[in-house]
Amino acid sequence: MKVGIIGAGAAGLAAAYELTLAGVEVSVYEKASFVGGQASTFDVESTPLERGYHHLFTSDTDILALMSEIGLSDRMEWYESKVGIFYDGKIFNLVTPLDLLKFSPLSIIDRIRMGLVTMILKTKKDWESLETVTTDEWIKTWAGKRVYEVVWGPLLRGKFGDRHYTEIGMPWFWGKIHTRFASRGKNMAKELLGYPKGSFGEIFDTLTKKIELMGGTVKLSTGVSKIIIEKGKAVGLSIESDSKQEVTQRFDAILSTTPSFVFPKLVPKMPKEYEERLTTVQYMSAVLIILILDRPLTNVYWLNVADRSIPFVGVIEHTNMIDSSFYGGKHIVYLSNYLNIDHRLYQMDHKQLLEEYLPHIKKINPDFEESWIEKTYYHKVGAAQPIIGINYSQRIPSHKTPFEGLYLANTTQIYPEDRGTNYSVRMGREVAKLLLRDYGSSN
Repeated sequence: MKVGIIGAGAAGLAAAYELTLAGVEVSVYEKASFVGGQASTFDVESTPLERGYHHLFTSDTDILALMSEIGLSDRMEWYESKVGIFYDGKIFNLVTPLDLLKFSPLSIIDRIRMGLVTMILKTKKDWESLETVTTDEWIKTWAGKRVYEVVWGPLLRGKFGDRHYTEIGMPWFWGKIHTRFASRGKNMAKELLGYPKGSFGEIFDTLTKKIELMGGTVKLSTGVSKIIIEKGKAVGLSIESDSKQEVTQRFDAILSTTPSFVFPKLVPKMPKEYEERLTTVQYMSAVLIILILDRPLTNVYWLNVADRSIPFVGVIEHTNMIDSSFYGGKHIVYLSNYLNIDHRLYQMDHKQLLEEYLPHIKKINPDFEESWIEKTYYHKVGAAQPIIGINYSQRIPSHKTPFEGLYLANTTQIYPEDRGTNYSVRMGREVAKLLLRDYGSSN
């Protein structure tokens, strides 16, 4: 049996691994020159670093199990998280219940209310009962207006923009709370975050080698222009070869891991109902400036910016989790933003965006000087965050498409959890097993 996979991100590679284990002949096609998708890496001070910040939670059992299978179980390191929130010109730690009790921007009653709300969500199992309400409405009702205005409202706006923040279904927020609390020990101990020695790139490079050792192929810098459909069945792919000429490859089944807005462009005459399930979901794009500094900017790893006068939503200081010695003593800071592609900040180039951000970095740390910056990098991720509204379980596109032998696995189908590397690995392997049940591994 021959299977073609579009995309060498977490889902595509996990699916390819699962299929090659079953003896399937797999070909993976990736338009980029690297594997790993949103968790891909580039070199900083001769050390791989993710283009977009990444870490794991102790509850991320699917990717941890995969690491164990491919011989990387000893490569994971765990660190106590250092999370803060920037509000009213100050950085407040916000990790433990004691931190919450000390959070002076909220009254004692509001602090207790915020803590109770998180505990309610932590213990709540039936997320389905939350599907009919937006995150915006639920937080205002249960946590109160002040908690919303100070903490979660600005973060919601930062994540989804002024255009979409009131549309987000409550299961998204439920999933966030569950994931964070599941990574804590007993008695509400500090949260633990994981990062692999050698970066996430080591996971995907090793996975690629395993796939190839079992007879599969992973072809980089190779785009797919069309999924070939004959008599209602997916039978092949039009591949853009090195010479820029299109060649056709025949397959028994095909798995696409492309974003929902890309997938219909690859398939001629997609049935209207399924196409609508794809195209009604929009995405926020991630825009990241990475600063290489000669000294620390803050004392926290993850700083949520709850000041909407600042044009970025997060400051993730990677070297406040991973020691700076791995990067030649340099300090690495991600300035994170989520934007619509028509937003003025999204339209800016590297230099323009950095100039826009510089005065606001000084708000975070008044001692900051531009001379601290030794180098900067700039990355965009076009389909980083799906915008999932209410009652989404009724509209989620199935992994089996209307065409025989054609499957889809992308971040809009991770629900009720939010998108993440662990869930992409889980989904990739599950869809591979679905395909095997449908077709088996024999020719």
